[in-house]
Amino acid sequence: MGLQNLFSKRDFSSLDEGQEYVEVNVADGLSGTSRELGKIGIVVEKLSEFSDTERVLKQVREGNIIFLKIKGLKEKDIGELKRAVERLKKTVTASNGEIIGIEQDWLIVTPEHATVNR
Repeated sequence: MGLQNLFSKRDFSSLDEGQEYVEVNVADGLSGTSRELGKIGIVVEKLSEFSDTERVLKQVREGNIIFLKIKGLKEKDIGELKRAVERLKKTVTASNGEIIGIEQDWLIVTPEHATVNR
């Protein structure tokens, strides 16, 4: 969604000289899915084995932000956890997303349109 789409349908000729702003409804220039309507999904997932990484990556590709609980896999097999996190990191970084650790047992995985301010 570019700013051109939001403002291309607006007629600014009716603005008064003293008026400083125009209300713009983000949904006016969009149609379709909830992501296109300006909503971002936040999903809580659990990483209990390496095969769960594909499910997490699918959610990220769909544009969702993932809160990922890694405690189960950490307690089960630390080597498998390292392998899973490395795969997530490589794929998410390649798609301009971010992956960060929160405390000991959580990761936040974001797609490219979301950033984490640290």
